[in-house]
Amino acid sequence: MMDQIGYPDFDKVEIRVGTITDAQPFPEARKPSIKLWVDFGGAIGVRKSAAQITIHYAPDRLIGRQVVAVVNFPPRQIGPFMSEVLVLGVPDENGAVVLLKPDLAVPVGGRMF
Repeated sequence: MMDQIGYPDFDKVEIRVGTITDAQPFPEARKPSIKLWVDFGGAIGVRKSAAQITIHYAPDRLIGRQVVAVVNFPPRQIGPFMSEVLVLGVPDENGAVVLLKPDLAVPVGGRMF
């Protein structure tokens, strides 16, 4: 059985919706990745993320797509790129990442609860 956490622990994680405004190949990464710029609106603004999503996604097809991301993890250096948010996904049957997104368009910055 997995470890259980209380609601106060979950409430500390800021999971918000953003819209991808730019996506570029990231050939310098050790594992195939795409650099993303995600707009969360308001005080959060645009944040960067490096995502290992090259199996199912091409950079030019990601622009305008809404995604769900953790916005309050500390930044992480990925090669020459500073990743500021963790875009969320789940593995398909082969382990390739499939991005999580809202079923309907929602305002950017909306917090998951």
